[in-house]
Amino acid sequence: LAGTHIIYDHKFLLECKNSPVARTPPCCLPQIPGVTSLAQSSLVKLEELKEQNESKEAMPGEQPRHTAP
Repeated sequence: LAGTHIIYDHKFLLECKNSPVARTPPCCLPQIPGVTSLAQSSLVKLEELKEQNESKEAMPGEQPRHTAP
């Protein structure tokens, strides 16, 4: 078998991990809900939780209600 075998040392790989390029997604990455972006249902749940938290903060005098599991 012919080919090139590239070997990276540990220090180089650790430096790559902290690179700004490694922290940004590629420009042509497809948007797949639940894989490359949050699932739509997750976004809806996050919005509902945010609204609940904001309403609790607006009424500081009330005791939080505990619901049965």
